[in-house]
Amino acid sequence: MKIEDVIIVGGGLAGLTAAIDLARSGHKVHLFEAKEYPQHKVCGEYVSNEVIPYLQHLGVNVFHHGAVYIDQLQISDSQGRLAKSPLPMGGFGLSRFEFDRLLFARATALGVQIKILKVARIQFAKDIFTVTTTDGQSHFAKVVIGAYGKRSNLDKDLERPFAYKKQSWLAVKSHYNEAEHPGNVVGLHNFEGGYGGLSRTETGMVNFCYLAHYHTFKQYNGVADFNRKVVAKNPHLARFLSQATPTFSEPLTIAQISFDEKATVENHVLMAGDSAGLIHPLCGNGMAMAIHSAKLAAGVVRRFLDSRRPHRAKMEKRYRKEWDKAFRQRLWYGRKLQGILMNAKYMDLGIRMARSSTALMRQVITRTHGKTLVP
Repeated sequence: MKIEDVIIVGGGLAGLTAAIDLARSGHKVHLFEAKEYPQHKVCGEYVSNEVIPYLQHLGVNVFHHGAVYIDQLQISDSQGRLAKSPLPMGGFGLSRFEFDRLLFARATALGVQIKILKVARIQFAKDIFTVTTTDGQSHFAKVVIGAYGKRSNLDKDLERPFAYKKQSWLAVKSHYNEAEHPGNVVGLHNFEGGYGGLSRTETGMVNFCYLAHYHTFKQYNGVADFNRKVVAKNPHLARFLSQATPTFSEPLTIAQISFDEKATVENHVLMAGDSAGLIHPLCGNGMAMAIHSAKLAAGVVRRFLDSRRPHRAKMEKRYRKEWDKAFRQRLWYGRKLQGILMNAKYMDLGIRMARSSTALMRQVITRTHGKTLVP
C-alpha cells in the first residue's frame, strides 16, 4: 500500500497553492481535480494585493502574465448614487482561467501529481486516510486537504450541516468586450435582490459577476430577461450592458451558494478555500482568502510531516486557531455589510455617508481585507 504525504481534493486556487507550497518543501503531493485545466469559473476575478509577496515566493508572478493593476473602488446603490474611494492596498484583475493555468503549470513543474478525477469519498482510520475516486480506486495519505469549493457531495458524506440546507443565492458570470470600464477600477453596483462587480482582466475583457436572490431571479425568463428587467435598473449597469458584448456563448451560473459557517476541520480533513468558509463577494476578498488559507494549511501540514513526533490533534488545533485569527472577523464584517447592501434604506444612508467621507470607506475596506501575506 503506497502512502502519500498529502492528498489534496480540489485543484482551484486553494488546492493548487497548497500543493505548490508543500512540493517546494520536498513533500510528495497528489492532487485530484474534477475538471480539466484551465476552466472559466464563476468568480469576481479581483484579487487583493495582500497575496503578491507570497505568490512571488512560490514562483508565480501574475503581472508577468498580464494581470491588471486596480487601485480604485466605485460602489453604487440600486438608484445609481455613486461613491468612490482609493483601495488602501490595491489589487489586480486576472481571470480564473489564466490564474488556474499559471498555478497548474507551476505545480506540475514542481512534481505535484495531478489527476483529473473526481473524489467520491474520504475516510480516516488508524491514522491513515483512504481517498476513493469515482473510478473505484483507493489512494492513501498521511494528510488530506479539502479544497473542493463551495459545495460538493463530499460535504454530505462528511455530514456537514450546511450541505443539507437549501440556499437562496445564485451567481452569474460572463466576460464582455468593447466595454469602457476603466482598467484600474473595480465596481460594485447594487440592484433589487442582488449586486454585481465589474473588473478588467488580463485579456482586456471585463468580468461581470453578480449575486442574486434565487427567489427574485426565478420570477424572470433566464439571465437575459433578468439582466434587462432587474440588473439594468441600476443606471451604471444599464450603461455597461448596453455598450458591452458578451464573449461567452452562455453565461456561467452556480446556485445553492452557502455563506453559513463551516468547520475548518472535518473528520481530520483540513478544509481550505471556499470549503472552509466563504466571504460575501461584496468584500472582494474571496480569492485572496483562498490563497491565504492554503498558506496556513500548508504551514501546519509541513510542521506535522517534518516532526519526529507528529501529533495530529495539535496540527488540527493549530490550523483552527490560525484560520480563525486570519478570517473570523473578516467573515463577520462581510455578513454585516451584506445586510446593509441588501437593505435599500441602509444602503442609501451608507452611500451618502461614504460620499462625504473617504476615510469611512477606507476603514470598511481595511476591515474586510488582510495584511500583506509574508512568505
